Amino acid sequence: MTVEVFLTAEQETAGLFRPHALITLRAIVHREALRFLGQRGRLIAALVRPLVWLFVFAAGFRAALGLSITPPYRTYLTYEIYIVPGLIGMILLFSGMQSSLSLVYDREMGSMRLLLTAPLPRWWLLACRLLAGSLIAVLQAYVFLAIAALYGIRFPWLGYVAAAPAMALAAMMLGALGLLLSSFIRQLENFAGVMNFVIFPMFFLSSALYPLWSMAEASPRLRDLCALNPFTHAVELIRFALYAKSNTTALAITLAAFIVFGLVAVWGYDPARGTTARKT
Repeated sequence: MTVEVFLTAEQETAGLFRPHALITLRAIVHREALRFLGQRGRLIAALVRPLVWLFVFAAGFRAALGLSITPPYRTYLTYEIYIVPGLIGMILLFSGMQSSLSLVYDREMGSMRLLLTAPLPRWWLLACRLLAGSLIAVLQAYVFLAIAALYGIRFPWLGYVAAAPAMALAAMMLGALGLLLSSFIRQLENFAGVMNFVIFPMFFLSSALYPLWSMAEASPRLRDLCALNPFTHAVELIRFALYAKSNTTALAITLAAFIVFGLVAVWGYDPARGTTARKT
């Protein structure tokens, strides 16, 4: 029995190097791109929230909130500049949840079950879907950065390049979280409700809007909660990358969260143990 399981796992791994595995990846990415292009209001909806925060909220708090010189910044800065990485994180977070919402819809329609019957490892199929959603999220983030540049908020050119892998990892981590949630939630209506209990606490209990030292002055416990939030470290990873600097702590925690969320999501989509085994 052990030999048979080993051979099966070995055959599945070897299957990833066959052409049909890459064809599957291309097909899933192509499908998600067509879906994104077909939903013309999706990009606008994804940008409205961060742009309102940037143009209205940040402008109103510019005089009230002062920010000291902390890494990666070398000088004092306006509040608009500080919250841009957090707003990028907002885009990636909402995009990851939106992609996972479509997973629940596909499962209700039956297309998700059809995808999981493909002769490829389940983790590969889910990774393809996760990668497709992350690419779209990063594209939305760069559109936001372009608008911010027109508004006068610019970063070093090298930072725009270095931010790409940081945003990709953050998008993969947040997408894996959404994938995890979708693996245990059966109905579309329930998932839409759970999204609010995940998105808003994760966003507000982070360094997206305020630095951790500022929160520590108000409440050390609140600061500790923000430090435990993986979204905080995803934002800090992007913040440092925009200045072409590294943050090993943020990188390690974001990567670890991605691995944990991804493994639990794959377990949840196992027909023998996850919600896909239940009758809908």
